[in-house]
Amino acid sequence: MFQLSRFFNHRNICLYISHFVTLHQYPLNLKDIIIGMASQANAISLFSHKSLYSQQLMYISPLRCSKICMSILPSGRPCVKASITYAEKVIDLASPLSITNTMSFAREVSSHLVDHHGMKAIISPQVDANKRMHELKENTRRALMMTSDPKMTLKLIDTIQRLGVGYCFEEEIKNILENLTQVLPDDDLYTVALNFRLRRQGGLHTNPAEVFQNFMDANRELKKSSSEDIEGLLSLYEASHLGSSGEDVLSHAKEITTRHLNKSVSQLNPKLHKKVVEGLKLPRHMRMQRLEARRYIEEYGNEDDHNPLVLEFAKYDYNKVQSVLQMELVEVTRWWEHLGLSSKLGFRDRHVECFLWTVGLLPELSFSGSRIDLAKAIAIMLVIDDIYDTYGSYEDLLLFTDAIQRWDLEETEQLPEYMKICFEALYNTNNGICDKVLNDRGLSVQPFLRKTWVDLVKAYMVEAEWLKRSRIPTLKEYIENGVTTSGACMALVHLFFLVSNGLPTKNMPHLLDRYPSFFTLAGTILRLWDDLGTVKEEQERGDMLSSIHLLMKEKNIACEKEGRNEILQMIYSLWNDLNTELVTPDIMLFPIIKVALNISRASQVVYEHGNDSYLSSVENHVQSLFYKPIDI
Repeated sequence: MFQLSRFFNHRNICLYISHFVTLHQYPLNLKDIIIGMASQANAISLFSHKSLYSQQLMYISPLRCSKICMSILPSGRPCVKASITYAEKVIDLASPLSITNTMSFAREVSSHLVDHHGMKAIISPQVDANKRMHELKENTRRALMMTSDPKMTLKLIDTIQRLGVGYCFEEEIKNILENLTQVLPDDDLYTVALNFRLRRQGGLHTNPAEVFQNFMDANRELKKSSSEDIEGLLSLYEASHLGSSGEDVLSHAKEITTRHLNKSVSQLNPKLHKKVVEGLKLPRHMRMQRLEARRYIEEYGNEDDHNPLVLEFAKYDYNKVQSVLQMELVEVTRWWEHLGLSSKLGFRDRHVECFLWTVGLLPELSFSGSRIDLAKAIAIMLVIDDIYDTYGSYEDLLLFTDAIQRWDLEETEQLPEYMKICFEALYNTNNGICDKVLNDRGLSVQPFLRKTWVDLVKAYMVEAEWLKRSRIPTLKEYIENGVTTSGACMALVHLFFLVSNGLPTKNMPHLLDRYPSFFTLAGTILRLWDDLGTVKEEQERGDMLSSIHLLMKEKNIACEKEGRNEILQMIYSLWNDLNTELVTPDIMLFPIIKVALNISRASQVVYEHGNDSYLSSVENHVQSLFYKPIDI
């Protein structure tokens, strides 16, 4: 299956591998196979020597079917030692996915591609990236810990988090924020508001009434000095979006700052104008972390006071994380193709879209396995959604719902073949996740995960009943059922067990009763954004139910634009309720609270796509996050 040849030229080693297998013959662990072959051929390992670099493979973008350069992460396996300091590696792999359109290439940093038709990638000799990253990381840590000016310290924390590398310094940032309040100037609106925002998003208690009282006059308006401070106004505007229900100070601050910023935006210099416009369009609290990191990395270098070493570290880290995400996507793609639900049964290929959602929910590098598991669960959910929406007859849907409630593979003989295959995929995927949690955490979670699937199909069946009986639900009924069909609760229950460390068993039984309120809030926001973003596509598929049209019907609204604005106001109100979880968060539940916030963020980013279609919006985000590295 492979042809291996080696040749040496001074200090260069070139390893050439030809791969002639199709996707279903693609080795389960290509990395280990190549390592073994390289060892047998007495060649240097291309994966584990610290002075060498990630091996590059040609891969096909699942959305665009375009060839890209993809890193394979270093292996910890033993390797044949060599005295050379770099290697020039040439790999020629027939892609596991077919190419159906013109080739396009994503260029890895400090590498170059040659012989496009032969699909060969050459990695040029380069500086030890891992060593450089470590130096830059420590430089950033020193800057963070040694800055004596509180304002500069807070700005650096904000910058680090926006650049997507905050996860590298979580403990340092937490310690700084816990101890910095007492030395802050109480007359600097920018700094006070920034400190409030950073503390609240980190789950640290802060009372807005006490924090911002110095900036308000007797009429609860901003003092003149504050109203003319545009940077301060923008900082307060951003902080106000972390306000919870009942925090009138912050809701009033949001109203005031929005008014002042809109009034002054046309008079600002270009750089400040851009900041204000972007903030008014989408506050930072509502932005998807990895996409914000990509955007801000490209913007930060244009700021007059930017730190070039921090920026360089962020670029290296972004590309490193992107390489990990590429490998995760390969795993998800391999699993999806193995299921055959698309190739054999004709279901839509949406596994890449599913993986995009998991990156929105779990942006941290450490959650690699959880992203893969959740992407599989979401992909199965979307297949089931298609069964209830498009493929299944009412009678078969009753049988399918009953089979999932029974949760027994032996009870599927009456189902159509495609439903049998789908249920088997659900059954096996769910059991795999349960086994993983049992092995990793010692928790038996089968009843909890199974309940999410039962709840899901029962909610889908409610929609099928509405359709069969030509019944139009009320907006309240639609949203209550739609929280479940959105999949938010399914995802949150899975991640409740996958990402929560030291989970107290006393919290587990509650998931069999009623889901926590923040599950419902995140699910409602997702359902409403889904309707706003896909109503046109859903109508073309024959699904006429949406929160927009139900609201218009109940309130006698004739203009769809007005109906959409009403839905947006509902979403912003729900954000205030969701932010309540940040005021006094349960430390044990804080990881899953952050996931609920991320669901709401990802919902807006993915579904608010202007004149573009939902699918084109997804594709743009996929290309940016997974296939386009940042030049260093």
